[in-house]
Parts: sequence; C-alpha cells; structure tokens
Amino acid sequence: MLAKTVLSRRPLLVLLVAAFVLSCGGPVLQAAKGSSVTGKASWYGGKFHGRKTASGERFNKNALTAAHRKLPFGTKVRVTHLGNGKSVIVRINDRGPFGNRGRILDLSEAAATRLGMKRAGVARIKLEVLSVGKKKKSRRRKR
Repeated sequence: MLAKTVLSRRPLLVLLVAAFVLSCGGPVLQAAKGSSVTGKASWYGGKFHGRKTASGERFNKNALTAAHRKLPFGTKVRVTHLGNGKSVIVRINDRGPFGNRGRILDLSEAAATRLGMKRAGVARIKLEVLSVGKKKKSRRRKR
C-alpha cells in the first residue's frame, strides 16, 4: 500500500523538483531588444586566449566579447557597472558563466578593463540587449 502511494505521487515530486531547479538559475533574460537584467559579472582571459569558444570562433581576450548561458551568439549587449557607471558594448560569442555563484555574464579581459572591474574580478552589472544575434544551425552531425 505504501509503495502504491509513493509511486502515485512520483510525477508530482518530479515536477516540483524540476520547478525548484529551474527557479534557482538566477534572473531570466528574454532575448528581445530592449530587455534588461541586473546581476553579477566576472571576467576571463589569459589561459583561454586562442581557444575555441562555444560559437566556434577563437577567444580573444582583447576583443569586447562575453559569455552568456542562453542569449544567441552575435547578440550585442550594453553592460553597465553599477558601482561606477562605466559601460561597454560587447558581443555574445561563448557560453557561461558556469558554477553556481549567481553570475549572469563572463566578460573578456578587455571588457572588464573598460568597466574598471578587472582587479575586483566580480561586479554588479546591468545587462541591456541592444540587438539579437541570429541563431546558427548546430555544427553537430545528425546520426
């Protein structure tokens, strides 16, 4: 009898767990021109310079680029440092940031320098979508 009760509640439990996991992902940003969100940004450079990004292009730490979990590649966003008011326009060309530290964006070293956040490593930012990139077909081969 107990096993029957647990099994009948299993779909509800799975649904609740899925809803909880999705809600923990941080602020959600719609990929629409004019939309914005605030959160934390970090930066990456050095050891990734020259490596391929998720978009397939080579990472250049001196370019004004950024990594975002979901925005389409080629999307241009304005990033404003909420602590000092400085802003920079970057293009999304990679995926990230990864880990659960509440960050919404990984900036290139050049973008972090322009924002004045390189030394601190992390800053509170406002991200505004200026133009949405076109979705590219996946490079994966279909089986």
